[in-house]
Amino acid sequence: MALSASLPMQDSVIAGLLQVASTDVDEHCAALGRWRLSYDQISPGAFAGSFTQVSLPRLDVFREVTSQQVRQYGQLGAGSFGIGLAWHGDGAVSCNGASSAAGGKVIACIDAEVDMCTPKAFELRGVVTGAALIQELAVRFDIELPRPLWHQLGVIEMAEAPVARLRTLLAAIHEMIATATARLDDALARQALEDALLVEIMDMLPTARASDPGRSAMARKHTVDRARELMHDSGERALSLLEVCKSVGASPRKLGYCFQEVVGTSPMRYWRAMRLNRVRRELKRGAETSVYDVAVQHGFWHFSQFSLDYKRHFAELPSETLRRARLAP
Repeated sequence: MALSASLPMQDSVIAGLLQVASTDVDEHCAALGRWRLSYDQISPGAFAGSFTQVSLPRLDVFREVTSQQVRQYGQLGAGSFGIGLAWHGDGAVSCNGASSAAGGKVIACIDAEVDMCTPKAFELRGVVTGAALIQELAVRFDIELPRPLWHQLGVIEMAEAPVARLRTLLAAIHEMIATATARLDDALARQALEDALLVEIMDMLPTARASDPGRSAMARKHTVDRARELMHDSGERALSLLEVCKSVGASPRKLGYCFQEVVGTSPMRYWRAMRLNRVRRELKRGAETSVYDVAVQHGFWHFSQFSLDYKRHFAELPSETLRRARLAP
């Protein structure tokens, strides 16, 4: 996938090593390569992100850092198996409504859609490979896979010992990238790293069980899903909080609590952030229309307030975004 010219990239002579950094959430997302994900910046402020990936013969090892609260949605790729460990973060990670404190449980995506909200100053490290490889290894070594957890993204409980060993191995790999990158050029070393990762993953999986979010958590997720569907289907029409509450059958206080638990922000802050992200993407295409027209198309009628909100959210004026897009080659 082509990257924007404003996205700094560290060229590497090491085959299969990707290291990129960005000050824009869309450019950060574009750097994820074959992952078919979209990102929306939820919290206001200048964005800074980095992505490091080592491609081994049959799997990829990654480290992702994002400064702002982000919603990630889409797919890692058809038939993909992904497992991640939250490394750092200022709050909880939400996966399909199930919450986990950063540094806590394992996040797994097994041939499934991704819908995850990450906190500010977040770091995720993990592995992505093919679900078919995991199934093949399970058959070969007579390992029982957690079939009820297949085809879903979730926060998963696993035995502490293999998780700790995987954490130690991931830390060692990224230390190698930082201090002894040339070792990754050795085919035997790369194969040994891959084998070690697969051993730990196959040791973890039989111990997996879904974290039980409980009835109340599922009900909160259902309420938020209905509210978000209403918001995203509203088109240009500006929605009031009372309209949303009436449609989903929840009081403003209850809806606010549900959003805080599932998404990590209030309903109206979430919806304003989503619309601001849409405006920014349209402006970055260098639209021939005016900033005002783009803002109105996404439900922002008070232009001076819109400009303030936009600058607070992205650390630049909408006119600056549009000007830069039009000057780009």
